Amino acid sequence: MVGEKKWVPYVLLGPWIIGFILFKLYPFINSFIMSLFRTQGRNSVFVGFDNFVQIFNTVDPIGEEFVQSLGTTFIYVFVTVPLILIVSLFVAYVLALKLRGIGFFRTAFYIPTVLGTNVAIILLWRFIFQDEGLINQIIGLFGLGPVQWLGTSAGAMTSIITLRVWQFGSTMLIFLNALKNVPESLYEAATIDGAGKFRQFFAITLPMITPIILFNAVMRLVETFQIFNGPYLITQGGPARSTNVINLLIYNVAFYQGNLNLGAAMSWVLFLIIMVFTVLIFRSSRYWVHYQD
Repeated sequence: MVGEKKWVPYVLLGPWIIGFILFKLYPFINSFIMSLFRTQGRNSVFVGFDNFVQIFNTVDPIGEEFVQSLGTTFIYVFVTVPLILIVSLFVAYVLALKLRGIGFFRTAFYIPTVLGTNVAIILLWRFIFQDEGLINQIIGLFGLGPVQWLGTSAGAMTSIITLRVWQFGSTMLIFLNALKNVPESLYEAATIDGAGKFRQFFAITLPMITPIILFNAVMRLVETFQIFNGPYLITQGGPARSTNVINLLIYNVAFYQGNLNLGAAMSWVLFLIIMVFTVLIFRSSRYWVHYQD
């Protein structure tokens, strides 16, 4: 068409492209370059992959702490992600029922997702799990002694896992939308054949929403591997480094200890770990994800 302004889309995309290059692509590339150098005085010396070797050397204190933080992060991720998926799917299944006032409960269950990353809420969560916090007060009503939630490794891990699982709202909404798109005719046919609700859930509902389960699993996996606020504000990585996840260690090494090169190397290891697990999930999806024709 004569006079068509083909340049308009590029102008509109310009701010996003500039922002992506400056705040995403450049830091991404620069962090890898930094991981190949080591600061000596005021000079940066190229050391190749020595920083990566150091962080996996358990004889070195940094390497020992990094390997321990890897184990801590894996425990956190592989407990938290399944719990989020199970809880959010269960709540979505209940909220998909046609009940009076169900819209209120859908909103109520989503609110924690909006508030969960708020610093004030996280600090409130820390107060709830303190020795004289709300949970121990409730336990005390049953004549039980206080539990040191933040004073033991298992208790501290439980507190940050619970905080993340509590923020299941966005995952729940995605599941809710998927459940509503399952054809009613399938349930009607199953009911005629004598299948109960339990059988229908595992024979119809789960297979039909496996693409959404895959999506939620990948999103929550990537998100959970990058956890920082909870361990930083609630447990500070303790006790005995039992909640010292990788992101918290990267922050301490890069900014508290001032070793940006080691911090960059750790960041790239975290990136590669996330990428490997994401690829594995997608590769495994051919065996359990069912797409509609």
